[in-house]
Amino acid sequence: MHVLVMTVVHHPEDARILHREIRALVDAGHEVTYAAPFAARGVAPRPWVTGVDLPRAAERRRLTAVRAARKLLKRLRGQVDLVIVHDIELLLAVVGVRRRPPVVWDVHEDTPATMSLKPWLPAFLRPPVRVFARVLEGIAERHLHLLLAETAYQGRFRREHLIVPNDTWVPETVSRPGHERVVYLGWLSEARGVYEAVEAARLLQPHKVAVELIGYADPSSRAVLNEAVAQGFLEWRDFLPNDEALERLEGALAGLSLLHDEPNYRHSLPTKIIEYMAHGVPVITTPSPRAVELVERYRSGIVVPWRDTQAIVDAVLRLRDDAEERRAAAFRGHASARANHHWPNSARRFVAQLETWVGVKP
Repeated sequence: MHVLVMTVVHHPEDARILHREIRALVDAGHEVTYAAPFAARGVAPRPWVTGVDLPRAAERRRLTAVRAARKLLKRLRGQVDLVIVHDIELLLAVVGVRRRPPVVWDVHEDTPATMSLKPWLPAFLRPPVRVFARVLEGIAERHLHLLLAETAYQGRFRREHLIVPNDTWVPETVSRPGHERVVYLGWLSEARGVYEAVEAARLLQPHKVAVELIGYADPSSRAVLNEAVAQGFLEWRDFLPNDEALERLEGALAGLSLLHDEPNYRHSLPTKIIEYMAHGVPVITTPSPRAVELVERYRSGIVVPWRDTQAIVDAVLRLRDDAEERRAAAFRGHASARANHHWPNSARRFVAQLETWVGVKP
């Protein structure tokens, strides 16, 4: 197959899009044209895909990116066998395009529920935008193929759709967890616990435990992060490509997942938890339901209350001071991730489903 993959919202190095799904297609022998905001994000396409630059959709500036994606689809519709879009905005780019190949919408999140987390969207507009998003979802289900990142998303749709979970590559062996460094991997924002992470770093400094944050920070979080770095009690590496970021996990004392109790997070499994487990890092997480289910089932870490910085610090010190518990949690997490969340298992189902939709025999 020749597959066109498009995003105008996600980073071109997004782990799910590039390092899992596109990589799976390429490894299966298919050709991929990847259209994403490379220039806006300051990155170059990987050599194993054909990259096409698109504008970035950010805050209220989205129509230009949608128009560019629609123009690209019209230009390439006779050259590609399948299109995968990763943003709800891109539904507007594909609806009504004639003679287009089959289109797949990969549903990453509960978009209507995210409206409460968008500070650029005025409060009075959130209810109608939420309704509009629901309408778009219904149109997409009637006219496109859907893939879902979470089982919980199924309830938003009338028909059953293939679940392609946010699993990760799980190495066969990993380093033992250390006792001097705590990590956080992922987007940084208030709702994702950035302020608790910074305060925990300050409180852990006298205990000689370093805190390292890896990930893009929203504009409202950057000032506090830069100040903490300047004061010398926090390491913040900003965005790193997923393969580079994962290398930073091994040997850490613990991995943090500090989501607040927000609607969009209640039914989602934080991918970072699986990534910590995959690399033999004990987990410290707030009690979002899916996180608790995973950590308690595999006994791979500690659950702390919402927005409780002292509880985070206490959990870190508990793991630091109890080498046996730390190593046991790391071992159980890694073994469970390898058995249940190793991406190649999901990759085969993902590629096979796309081949079925196109009518290609594997």
